Amino acid sequence: MGFQSGLSGLNAASKNLDVIGNNVANAQVAGFKGSVTQFAEMYAASLGNGDTTAAGIGSKVQNVSQLFNQGNISPTNNPLDIAVTGRGFFRLNDNGAIAYSRNGQFKLDSQGYIVSPQGLNLTGYGVDNNGNIVNSNPEPIRMNSAALAPQATDQFEATLNLDSRSSVPPVGTFDPTNTQSFNFATSATLYDSLGNAHVFSMYFVRAAAPGTWSAFGTVDGGPVADVNLGAGAGLPATLAFNSSGTLSTAMPINASVAVNTGAQTPLAFTLDFSGTTQYGAISSVGALSQTGYTSGRLVGFDIAQDGVIAGRYSNGQTRTVAQIVLADFVNPQGLSPAGDNVWAETVQSGLPLVGAPGSGTLGNLQSSAVEESNVDLTAELVNLITAQRNYQANAQTIKTQDAVLQTLVNLR
Repeated sequence: MGFQSGLSGLNAASKNLDVIGNNVANAQVAGFKGSVTQFAEMYAASLGNGDTTAAGIGSKVQNVSQLFNQGNISPTNNPLDIAVTGRGFFRLNDNGAIAYSRNGQFKLDSQGYIVSPQGLNLTGYGVDNNGNIVNSNPEPIRMNSAALAPQATDQFEATLNLDSRSSVPPVGTFDPTNTQSFNFATSATLYDSLGNAHVFSMYFVRAAAPGTWSAFGTVDGGPVADVNLGAGAGLPATLAFNSSGTLSTAMPINASVAVNTGAQTPLAFTLDFSGTTQYGAISSVGALSQTGYTSGRLVGFDIAQDGVIAGRYSNGQTRTVAQIVLADFVNPQGLSPAGDNVWAETVQSGLPLVGAPGSGTLGNLQSSAVEESNVDLTAELVNLITAQRNYQANAQTIKTQDAVLQTLVNLR
């Protein structure tokens, strides 16, 4: 039996060296998960025969189990480097076959799809026409490079302070080219249905009635008649303030401006002066905002912890592109290694539990970072020494058994 025990020990030690060597070889592979060798003893007799003198016939490798503990997170300069912090695997599509990985070193292919180093498509939830995430069957994520369509301005908000100490202008007839005919002016950009920008100028004139101002407008420096601030083309809107200096005129005002760019005209929008005051301070602008924008091209993107990818466009707008999904398993150690740092589901792993990062047991994502291998190189080198000693000891067992057998053969 000595030869059998020693041989089984050599085989087990050799397998252990293979596992340790594989861990060491992949210590620099992003997302790699190290393995550990699990051994079991072997007996020639069954448990039911009551033999208490059986010495056993050696050992065997029971299982090579992967360790899915978290690896260190290292920052990078690539926004498509994504690390998982916590449980979960990236879900990859390989021409219809689904694979799972912890390696988040992604890139864009020639068609704009986010792919792994092996060319597998990263999957996630898509969005509807309003940018809302649709939690349906995950599909390959594609960064659409098509131009973002322009949007015409339909709301304009202005918060001002008009100096209550101002006097009625000396020139009674408003003229945008004559600064003696108004007290204060400001301007902002509007966009028509084709995305063309227009300069919308507003002029404020102190009226004779206490707490009353007239607001005129022009577009692109054109005639006052091209602007309607709710009182009729070319006519001013009236802003009334109470004795506390707050605006009492109902808001918003339905306004419009005439454009000659081939876009829809007039450009209609709501004009809201809510929050505007008449205090004894120099006239000033507190805030200006509007809802229009010109067309834009995708210039970059950001990935949030929950996997939402927000595209950044050249016109300053952001749009939700997709949401990366993760998959978890009841028994991750039941996954089957498929090479190239990916795994495939098996009966032992159970069905994948797919969802958004941060939901259920799934971890979060960290963009511009990668998860390093979870191999502890120092520990593996110590294990390597131990495995080597085990191999030598089993070889010594065979050597000793050979010497004993030789002694028997030499008996006369």
